Amino acid sequence: MEEASVSIRLNPFKGLEGPEGAPVPWSPYGRMLADRPVFTLDPLFHAGCYYVQDSSAMYVGHLFRKILDKKTVLRVLDLCAAPGGKTTDLAASLREACGDGFVLVANEVMKARVKILDDNVARWGDPNVVVTSVDPAAFAQLAGWFDIIVADVPCSGEGMFRKDPRAREEWSPAVVELCAQRQRRILADVWPALREGGWLLYSTCTYEPAENDDNLAWAAAELGGEILEPEAEFEEYGVRRTPHGHLLEAGVVPGEGQWAGALRKTAPQPAARKADLSVLHPLRQGLRKGELKGKDFVPDADYALSILFDRKDYNCVDVDRQTALHFLHRDALTLPQAAPGYNAVSYLGHPLGFVKNIGSRCNNLLPKDRRILMNV
Repeated sequence: MEEASVSIRLNPFKGLEGPEGAPVPWSPYGRMLADRPVFTLDPLFHAGCYYVQDSSAMYVGHLFRKILDKKTVLRVLDLCAAPGGKTTDLAASLREACGDGFVLVANEVMKARVKILDDNVARWGDPNVVVTSVDPAAFAQLAGWFDIIVADVPCSGEGMFRKDPRAREEWSPAVVELCAQRQRRILADVWPALREGGWLLYSTCTYEPAENDDNLAWAAAELGGEILEPEAEFEEYGVRRTPHGHLLEAGVVPGEGQWAGALRKTAPQPAARKADLSVLHPLRQGLRKGELKGKDFVPDADYALSILFDRKDYNCVDVDRQTALHFLHRDALTLPQAAPGYNAVSYLGHPLGFVKNIGSRCNNLLPKDRRILMNV
């Protein structure tokens, strides 16, 4: 079986720096790499300059850009967001189209997966991304609040067989049926949160019509929507049209398996309720610069990673690759060029985090759970 390909997507708001590669046809910032570098040992990866994402998964971002309408404020929900590939793709597209005029809610119901989502959102650095961890039914409290809902739902995973042997072992017709029913429940639960005229972008990483075309047709008929007619795009690269969407099949396209389609909601607007995002108890919301502890204002580690980081706030110490890796290993550093107190550490001009210069050494303020575990 052919080996899985390797691809990345560059962050347009952090200078488009990262590994070189061939363009991904449907992603303006996607790159196909000739081989897999050790991403863990690349400081630019930790700085959020790029995200490692399968090229087929980037097709969801392409469809998103097709349905994206610029409004004064655009509200988008990425319903099943971990580990964060689609979230960061949506965030870049929204900021390019709307500037600061958007809110993107990235939700992951699985508590074990929400931490990696939050870390990846922090690295990407867009403060307009809100991270939540609630059941899809909880979004009914925000009736008609979202303009676009992206639902990359849990599925039977046929498109991951090449990459994940466990997916092959766990597959069965019964699993397909179970997934199809679960997907319908998820769509029905979140449907009230989508405004009339808003878009549902629905995707899976399986090839099963029951989980793909059939479920989108079910949503259109039962929930009230009009399916976006699939177009003949990128057929020369292996993208195939299905009755209601687009199929990317591993072995035909360089990446893994993906299916995606979209529909516009035609059902009447649900009665609006006086509610805001606080009802979802966000784990991340807005720009956090730091907090006052005693007489010290201690910078938040994520502020250094933010695209809104202001270099006038802290002395910035640009270091070489090896020193950057020692910082990411959470080692104590000696930085002669550091000013007394708090300093930002950067690599090739891209901030990685903070240290506190106490004279003889600099205390490393990188969060413990983000440290590199490999030997540097």
